[in-house]
Amino acid sequence: MREVKYSKEEYLQKKIDPISPRDITGIDDLLRRLGGCSFQGRALSRCLDVLENMVRDEDCMVVMTLAGAMVPGGMEETVTQLIEHGIIHALVSTGANISHSMVNHADAQNQGHYVGAVSVDDAELYEHHINRIYDTFLPEEGYHEGEMLLEAILKRYFAEHEIDPMQPWLIRPQELFRLVGSALAAMGKRGVLAAAARHDVPIFCGATTDSEFALNLVKYNLRNNWRIVLDELADVNVFAHSLLAKERGGTIIVGGGVPRNWAQQAWPLLDMTGATERHGYDRTIRIFTDSPAWGGLSGCTISESVSWGKYTENAITAEVQCDATIALPLLTTGLFERLGIK
Repeated sequence: MREVKYSKEEYLQKKIDPISPRDITGIDDLLRRLGGCSFQGRALSRCLDVLENMVRDEDCMVVMTLAGAMVPGGMEETVTQLIEHGIIHALVSTGANISHSMVNHADAQNQGHYVGAVSVDDAELYEHHINRIYDTFLPEEGYHEGEMLLEAILKRYFAEHEIDPMQPWLIRPQELFRLVGSALAAMGKRGVLAAAARHDVPIFCGATTDSEFALNLVKYNLRNNWRIVLDELADVNVFAHSLLAKERGGTIIVGGGVPRNWAQQAWPLLDMTGATERHGYDRTIRIFTDSPAWGGLSGCTISESVSWGKYTENAITAEVQCDATIALPLLTTGLFERLGIK
């Protein structure tokens, strides 16, 4: 006879509590009430609980990993405010999001992207020099303006610091992003790069060369005879050891890809080099849309990451399968309400 682990009463302890829209008083209230429902609504509610737990822990270093077209998709201000209010202590991003932030910084209205459409003649867009990111349009001149702004910042920096860029100039991507962000902040610009520099939040990128940002550096080197060299390997070590500054670590994972793994691989590195007896992040929330069945990191479960030592065995986790342009602003708004941030 099969052994019964739990009684019927233990399985049936709490009934579903249907949402009453007329009674909702705010986003935090909505997310709390979703905790009494099912599916991804309950998962989203759980994410806010874990996020609040992570943020209120003063001994927890919170790292956000940002994949996907979040900046062109309208999420830059959300990430900017997370930086400004001290919610995240480090950002690991795709190079593309950084490039699109430069596009926004270069625009007079601080937004270089346009509402587009999915059903459109892409060949005609090409003729108009308009790039499409699903239902977002980015005119090519936006990239050009970002390129000119970045070059101007570098030229000014070289002159002020008496650097000869025709000699090899080795710099870590994180240092370069801070340099650029500081210049943007001094110009009164608003966005991820400027906010990170103002609030001393480091930005890391494990694949800087996979972006317009790096293509610009290649162009500068060619047309100006500069010799800018990015030292991504050094950033791996710098980031890993920064995790030891606090007793615990947590992640806010948006998507997957390089940013997620780059941030997670820090713990195996620390183990390989004998830098600490600790292993893995202690808390995480994850917003994702992929499936683990295909073997890609974007769909990889937190449980699978435990086997690599990227998370502790008792890590407090929550995951929601949802478009990040829905989940991230909802979680951020709900968190701000809980923390009393206006």
